[in-house]
Amino acid sequence: MNRVVLITGAANGIGAAVARAFAEQGDDVVVTDVDATTAADVARDIRERGGSATAHSLDVASDAAWQALSDELRAAGRAPAVLVNNAFRNTVAPAHELAPADWQATVDVTLGGVYRSVRTFHDALTAARGAVVNVASVHALLAWPGHPAYAAAKGGIVALTRQLSVEYAPHVRVNAVLPGSIATRVWESVDETARAAALRQATLGRFGLPEEIASVVVFLAGAGASYVTGVALPVDGGQSTTVAT
Repeated sequence: MNRVVLITGAANGIGAAVARAFAEQGDDVVVTDVDATTAADVARDIRERGGSATAHSLDVASDAAWQALSDELRAAGRAPAVLVNNAFRNTVAPAHELAPADWQATVDVTLGGVYRSVRTFHDALTAARGAVVNVASVHALLAWPGHPAYAAAKGGIVALTRQLSVEYAPHVRVNAVLPGSIATRVWESVDETARAAALRQATLGRFGLPEEIASVVVFLAGAGASYVTGVALPVDGGQSTTVAT
């Protein structure tokens, strides 16, 4: 067993794939999500495959929840050496129709969760000479109608990643990945017109898989990326390099 790795929003999709990828290489995984039941399923699956994982309920927008998790992990000698901030929230609406509460919730979860993670565990990361990987989005680079709060929060993650990489150097490396259109449950409610547009925009001509994001996250958190920090890396099948619509 190697490091303790804490992943937020790890009950489904990219977060669950990231949790499994770290566990497969021998890391001790802390699976967190507001959906505690599904997070427990992910942790149980990892253990059944021979890995090490525990599940924890975590609302990343709650200071009290972060403190409770910190107390629990530190008491067990499991303060994380790696943080993966994947939790997000999104309400689709143009800015003038987006309720203030939905704007605030999107920013507080998606961007605020990154801030709270480092505020909570910066000392453990520094002691471990650890790493942070933030899951941003191509929404930080490109714009689609109906995503003002989400785009602002994801763009904020990219800027905050750069800031934190300076703030905690040289002991902690901080990087971000920017997924494109990834085959997760988010796309289940998207109409065929939007799905077809996403496929046209990706020069590789397909949706990405959560596991393809997970492999990059694991790389950025590992020894192979020991001289990489402050980077915002698109993992988008070429979506951010095309003007196709």
